[in-house]
Amino acid sequence: MNTKRITINLFTIALVMLFFTSCDDYLDREPLSNVTPNDYLWSEADLASYTINQYNFPSHGGWGAGTFTTDNHTDNQVTSNYSNIWVPGEWRVPQSGGAWDFTKIRNCNYFLETVLPRWEAEGIKGSSENIAHYIGEAYFLRAYEYFNKVQTLGDFPIITTTLNDNMEELIEASVRKPRNEVAHFILEDLDTAIELLKTTPPNGKNRISKYAAYLFKSRVALHEATWLKYHKGTALVPGGAGWPGDPATASGFNIDSEINFFLTEAMAAAEEVADVIPLVNNTKDDGYNSSNNPYAQMFASSDMNGFDEVLMWRAYDPSLGINHNVNHYVNQNGANTGFSREFVDNFVMANGLPIYDNASGYAGDDSVQVVKIGRDNRLQLFMKVPGELRYTDKTNADGTPILEGYPDILGITETRYVTGYALKKGFSYLAKESEGSAGSIGSIIFRAAEAYLNYIEASYLKEGSVNSKADQYWKAIRERAGVESNYNVTVDATVLSEEAKNDFAAYSAGELLSDPILYNIRRERRCELMAEGLRMFDLKRWRALDQLAENPHIMEGFKIWGPMQDWYVDEDGESRLVEPGTDGKTPNVSSSADSEYMRPYAVNVDNSNLVLNGYRWTQAHYLTPIAIQHFIITAENAGDLSSSVIYQNPGWPLQANSGALD
Repeated sequence: MNTKRITINLFTIALVMLFFTSCDDYLDREPLSNVTPNDYLWSEADLASYTINQYNFPSHGGWGAGTFTTDNHTDNQVTSNYSNIWVPGEWRVPQSGGAWDFTKIRNCNYFLETVLPRWEAEGIKGSSENIAHYIGEAYFLRAYEYFNKVQTLGDFPIITTTLNDNMEELIEASVRKPRNEVAHFILEDLDTAIELLKTTPPNGKNRISKYAAYLFKSRVALHEATWLKYHKGTALVPGGAGWPGDPATASGFNIDSEINFFLTEAMAAAEEVADVIPLVNNTKDDGYNSSNNPYAQMFASSDMNGFDEVLMWRAYDPSLGINHNVNHYVNQNGANTGFSREFVDNFVMANGLPIYDNASGYAGDDSVQVVKIGRDNRLQLFMKVPGELRYTDKTNADGTPILEGYPDILGITETRYVTGYALKKGFSYLAKESEGSAGSIGSIIFRAAEAYLNYIEASYLKEGSVNSKADQYWKAIRERAGVESNYNVTVDATVLSEEAKNDFAAYSAGELLSDPILYNIRRERRCELMAEGLRMFDLKRWRALDQLAENPHIMEGFKIWGPMQDWYVDEDGESRLVEPGTDGKTPNVSSSADSEYMRPYAVNVDNSNLVLNGYRWTQAHYLTPIAIQHFIITAENAGDLSSSVIYQNPGWPLQANSGALD
């Protein structure tokens, strides 16, 4: 944390952003060689440039299917290579770097320290409302960065000023605060942001708005409430058994009061969005051609401003070199990802009944086309199958439509259909957007449906029943999803022991849930937010992974050892599928003797495959380890890292390249 280096970096950023201002503004400025940090952040344009440079939201970029693959390595989606998060002992403590970083927080603090006095003195040029808005953005962005720290590290220092280049001061500032205290601080920053932010921000929904801040506040509060609820009594909450923090900092801490507080805050913030922002309409087509379905196209449009439900999104313009490859991967191949059988089976029928119910009308899973028949319309829209339309602006040479073929489960890793169940969310039907890196569909940062779901869960946990507002929200989501809107039809038919086969979230703290209403609230989140990057967020806060310590889970895909195996034959009619143990051949599919369903991580059966017997878990993995360099820098005694003012996260050792202790 060298403040001299910070000043230089901020000065460099300032010069770069000044270059991109309008010609007239640029001509009015001093030559760049004469600009100093004191000449910057005196105008509305300066503030706008600085804050947008701090945006750190997940969005599409590079090669692959963008944010639609963020749920890889969960029970929803599978990719070719497994994550060490599922292999206790293989996720290691880093020597340097890691999540213990203050760069973005420091940048926000610098902005606020510099701008607030100038704003109060009315010394900043420009629209007063816009100036206030950009200051609100800075508060939001600081809260956003602090929430990243809470999710990954738990307890964390609260620093609101730029620090002097003084080791004693820096070490003192490194003392971790209990996670609930940090969460309170985040909500305070968000309350300030909400007061300052505009409902319709400058430059539209490509920037943070008041509604985005309300939604994010509900996310933060719900996360902390449920983390405290389900991790209660463990070393991962203040005052819990084995918690490594200073007991004095948890004095007077009442976890039940804190849970109630955060649930109340989550409800209040969520309804500010859900009461005002309507859900986009779903025309409920069967997925063959969803090019005119607003719900499907909300995720696949180059201009998302027309969708009320989208609160914030990132725009792209290939003509300016601002583009991605998402359309290419989602439209033309499997993008090295796939929905798991566990996820697909979790979707209920359109009549609201789970597929295991004898009255459901479930058609089975002998083919991926059959799987979608009569199901929740979200599955029909957002999972592609053979025979569905690929383009509306391109045909075969003979004028016939170009259709999706059989999933290429044997192809190269980059484009493989990993499970046979292929992603379709974000699917563009325009050939010009699906060729190479010409992708221009927007990337959603926040959408209002999450607020509906946040309210439903928070209110149920707080009140013990589905209140009238939650009832309204839940029915609206199910109606839009093409599912029987009376959720009690699903609740009454739910058998939790059946759901436990397909859903990690049927558990909390290693115990199977006993409340079918609560379980179905979780199911609704899983289905509505599919492929949007919130699955691991939910699993961790619900403490829904403990059961895997004793009962590993083997991930599966479609039913390859059934009629669909006939899709994979060569020109001589010989099967291209090679099982492990086949003499003289390299296996490319899992064994039919083990399961009729494809097991992506059971093709390689030698000792190098550490998830051959399934995903496992250890409690330490709920949080990320802190890199050793930070203990070395802050230790009172260089030979004893435990003398640092920082403490390592529970279950992680003070030794680089070592796995979790438990």
